[in-house]
Amino acid sequence: MDTTAPARPLFVTDHAELLDDLLRLAAAAGVEATVAHHPAHAAAEWARAPAVVVGADLLQAACDLGLRPRPHVVVAVLGGADTAVWEAALRLGAESVLRLPDDESRLSGVLADSAHARPGRGRVVSVVGGRGGAGASVLAVALALAGRRADLDSALVDTDPLGCGLDLLLGAEHADGARWGDLVGREGRLNWTALRAALPRVHGITLVTWERGPADPVPSAAVRAVVSCAARGADLVVADLPRGLGPAAEDVLRRTTLALLVVTADLPGVIAANRLLPRLRATAANARVVIGSGAADLSASDVTDALSLPLAGRVPPDRELARTLRLGLPPAQHRSSPLAAFADRVVADLLRTTPAAASAPGPFATEAP
Repeated sequence: MDTTAPARPLFVTDHAELLDDLLRLAAAAGVEATVAHHPAHAAAEWARAPAVVVGADLLQAACDLGLRPRPHVVVAVLGGADTAVWEAALRLGAESVLRLPDDESRLSGVLADSAHARPGRGRVVSVVGGRGGAGASVLAVALALAGRRADLDSALVDTDPLGCGLDLLLGAEHADGARWGDLVGREGRLNWTALRAALPRVHGITLVTWERGPADPVPSAAVRAVVSCAARGADLVVADLPRGLGPAAEDVLRRTTLALLVVTADLPGVIAANRLLPRLRATAANARVVIGSGAADLSASDVTDALSLPLAGRVPPDRELARTLRLGLPPAQHRSSPLAAFADRVVADLLRTTPAAASAPGPFATEAP
């Protein structure tokens, strides 16, 4: 095997008609594929391929071979899929079962994405304020900047239509590029390379945010498409969520590696944060508390005990933060900032404790037989 050659999507099938369809879709997507007519022949490329399509004809044999689970595996079947196919696909760790010809557009998207795919998926960190003014948006910006300092391809997604706009916090409200108003019609699988090129690039961060003026909530399908695309293409995605946690925010939380609830250490802050907990627990697999840098009437243990969530950390006081924001400068841009140091620690812990594929939804998260 030539490991210096570009990785190609892998087709595992010995079904002539299915293979013809797969090769046709690959040609339409502008990619070349490697074909394995038996799962044993796929072993060399299994981990390396940016995407794997397993035909239903070799699905059981692939399960029996005990291939290591990996992201970006789909099962392709002509016509319908019976229960045995779904059960075998689940054992293999496939993300979906695609029925041809009905799902040809989705499979084409998988193949087109494979030309730009990285091993695994980016980590998604969601930040939500337990109350207004807790500092969630500032922390989201700080985390994205920390990701950039760690040499990660970082994306910052603003999903709060009633916030000031993260471009303003970055001092880049006039930056060129598409805003949510240009993206509201998007759904399905998007290409990260093309999307990133269309969005504002600020301090090395790819930014998804709002236009100036009134803003309506973005449809869940558009948020899902953008965040999923960023998670497939970027190393770190930081999402600033609205306190309302509507359907779009809940969809982001389902794809989240780490959810941070920013809480002020006082009784009103804890009571307000407690109102979010049922929806947060129902959608985020890994939620933690961050205590903001304001006045502290309660101890960290008081806050975590009241909310029954583990502590991610306490933001240290930053005497220069208010002045920095007044000047229209990005918060936590320099390592000397206490907030920057805190964000660097959170990102370092995230990289150390979670694999890159951790943000991937589980098998059949959006599909059903």
